[in-house]
Amino acid sequence: MILSLPLLIGLIGIALLFDFLNGLHDAANSIATVVSTRVLKPQYAVLWAAFFNFIAFAVFGLHVAQTVGTGIVQAHVIDAQVIFAALMGAIAWNVITWVLGIPSSSSHALIGGLLGAGIAKVGFGAIVWKGVIATVLAIFASPAIGLMLALVLVLIVAWTSLKLTPLGVDKRFRKLQLISAALYSLGHGGNDAQKTMGIIAVLLYSQGLLGGEFHVPLWVVLSCQAAMALGTLSGGWRIVHTMGSKITRLTPAQGFCAETGGAITLFAATFWGIPVSSTHTITGSIVGVGAARRLSAVRWNVASNIVVAWTLTLPAAGLIGAGTYLLVGLFV
Repeated sequence: MILSLPLLIGLIGIALLFDFLNGLHDAANSIATVVSTRVLKPQYAVLWAAFFNFIAFAVFGLHVAQTVGTGIVQAHVIDAQVIFAALMGAIAWNVITWVLGIPSSSSHALIGGLLGAGIAKVGFGAIVWKGVIATVLAIFASPAIGLMLALVLVLIVAWTSLKLTPLGVDKRFRKLQLISAALYSLGHGGNDAQKTMGIIAVLLYSQGLLGGEFHVPLWVVLSCQAAMALGTLSGGWRIVHTMGSKITRLTPAQGFCAETGGAITLFAATFWGIPVSSTHTITGSIVGVGAARRLSAVRWNVASNIVVAWTLTLPAAGLIGAGTYLLVGLFV
C-alpha cells in the first residue's frame, strides 16, 4: 500500500511521538540515581541526560536500527498499517505504565506491538525467530548482567576507598557520578533511539523510498535522537521516584556503580545490535548495589512489581498492536 505524502508524514510523526514518549518514560533510567543522590538538581540532570542522549548517534553504529527494521518481523510483511498498529500498541502501553509510575520497557513495548501487528497480518510466519529469541533472552540477561557488574563495581569501589574517610568517598563519587550518568545516558540514547530509527527506515523502505536497499537516512537518525532528547528534557518524575528511592536508597558511590554497570551493559548490547531495555538494565544494577549492602536494603516487593510489568510488556503491547491492526483493517 503506497501512502500519500500527508499520511506518510503523519505516520513518521507518530513514530517520533513514540520516541519522545520513550525519552519521557525512560528519563528516570538516566537521571534517577544522580537526582536521588543529590549530585545534580532535577532540572540540571535532565539537561545533562538529554545532551548525551542526543549525541549518541556520533558514538555508535546503527546495528540496533538494522535489527528492529529487519530482524524482528520479516521486512516484506511490514507496511504502513503494521507500523501504525505497532506504534499504537507501544504508545498505549507506555502511557498506561507511565500513569501507574511503573518503569516498564518502551523498547519491548515497541517490539511487542510490531510482533502483534505482524502476526495479525500473516500469522507466525511473520516472525524472524533469530532476532526475537535474542531479544527475549536479553529481557532476562540485561538486568542480570547489570546486577552482576554493579556488585563487582561495589567491591572494587570498597577496596579502592579503604584509606578514604566517608566524606572523602562522598566527594570523590559526586564527581565521578557525573561521568557515569553521562555514560549511561549515552548508552540509553544509542540503544533506544535506534528502535524508532529502524521503524521509520522500514516504513520508507516499504514505500520504495530508500533506493532498493535498506538503510537509515541521516535525517531519520537526527530526528529520532532529537525526539528522544526532548522527551528526556520533559522529565518523567513519577518513575524517577520509583527508580531513585523506592527500590533502595543510594549513595553517590552506589549511584556510580549502578550507572556504570548499566552503561557497560548497554554499550555491549548496542555494539552487538541487540535491542535491550535500558529500564531493565538500570533496575538490575540498582538492585545489585542495594543487595551488596544487605539483602534487606532492597524493597523486593517494589522490584517484584517491576518484574511483573516486564513480563506483561511484550504480550500486552502485542495484543494492543494486533487489535489495532485488525480494527484499522475494518476501515481500510
